[in-house]
This record gives sequence, structure tokens and C-alpha cells, in this order.
Amino acid sequence: MKIETLNFFDKVYEVARLVPFGRVTSYGAIGAYLGAARSARMVGYAMNSSHDKNVPAHRVVNKKGLLTGKHHFEGTNLMQQLLENEGIEIVNNQIQNLDLVYWDPLKELS
Repeated sequence: MKIETLNFFDKVYEVARLVPFGRVTSYGAIGAYLGAARSARMVGYAMNSSHDKNVPAHRVVNKKGLLTGKHHFEGTNLMQQLLENEGIEIVNNQIQNLDLVYWDPLKELS
């Protein structure tokens, strides 16, 4: 994959597509992997714009495991339902046992 030739949003989408089923990553982790450690907000903007790009945006959460992007999904609980269908436990919009399901692209792809 030639990530270096893509624009930033496309690079974000390529990394998000690599997050395995039943795992999550954070906006900041994707930004750090792409060499833009302070770009978590831009990664969030990319996720908000990913709905027609075959990107598992539900697997990208904030660093504390909060479903901060859930209002960008159709329906009131679609993001949570998608994660729960992958075996991830969520209580009060927060992933439980985040350390067990967290996928860090810096560690996994480097």
C-alpha cells in the first residue's frame, strides 16, 4: 500500500480499514501513525466524512474509549451496536476493558 501518495483523509481511511474486527483504535493513534501526532481532531473530521468510503469508522474512538463520534452514525445507537456485534462491551458510551481491545497502529504496523 502506498500511503505516502494519498491525501491525509485517504491515509486515515487506509489505516482505519486495517483495524481488526473486534478491536478499536483512537483518533490520536491514527494521527501518530501517520506522523501527525497532534492531529486527532483532523482524524475525527476524516471519520465524519467516511460514511460512503467503506471505512469501519465505528472502530475509531477517543483515547479514553468514549464513543465521541456516535452522533455521526445513523440511528441513535448504531456505533454502539456495531461494536457490540463485534464483541466489545460498552457501558455509558464507553468501551469497557479498553486495554484488551485496543489496537495501536504504531505497534501493529511498524
